[in-house]
Amino acid sequence: MPSTQTPPIAGSAIDPPSLRPPIEDAAIERVAPSELHAFLETHKRGGYAMLLDIGAVDYLSRRPRFDVVYHLLALAPARTALADVGKPRRLRVLCGIDEGESLPTMMDLWKSADWAEREIYDLFGITFEGHADLRRIQMPYDWEGHPLRKDYPMRGPARERAPRPSFANKSNVVAGTPPSGRTLEALQEEVKRVRGS
Repeated sequence: MPSTQTPPIAGSAIDPPSLRPPIEDAAIERVAPSELHAFLETHKRGGYAMLLDIGAVDYLSRRPRFDVVYHLLALAPARTALADVGKPRRLRVLCGIDEGESLPTMMDLWKSADWAEREIYDLFGITFEGHADLRRIQMPYDWEGHPLRKDYPMRGPARERAPRPSFANKSNVVAGTPPSGRTLEALQEEVKRVRGS
């Protein structure tokens, strides 16, 4: 009996992994803080033109405590042959720093470093020397501490929070039914009261 499965057609949307060359992400380098900027600048000139992201990791009991991780991508020229597709194009650069140390900003190399460095500052407390606008980006400006550190309190810092507004009848909210009748009127009155009208 003939097979009911259609064989893949060359150039079609059917592209089994066995036909594609493997893409390896094997290039990982560890760099000292004093050499970081020069290392990244050299590799940018060498083809790693795109900074994909910057992240950080907190190893609380290890020295150095933090790793800042730069993810770079080498962009292939338009004329790249298909044979070159499987070559490694990603570079991951790790830089270890301790509490209280800082790293140079990479905004002069990649403008995309701006918000990533602000996020690391906001969530880990790691500073970047020379950053034009190093301030919180996700947490409120008056937030105490850095929530992605391993020693950060699980429930956050003790602070006064604004109370949530009450509902006239919480049973409708839980049940998922829209308010009606007296409940709707009470809710509308509360909205007017809160708005001050």
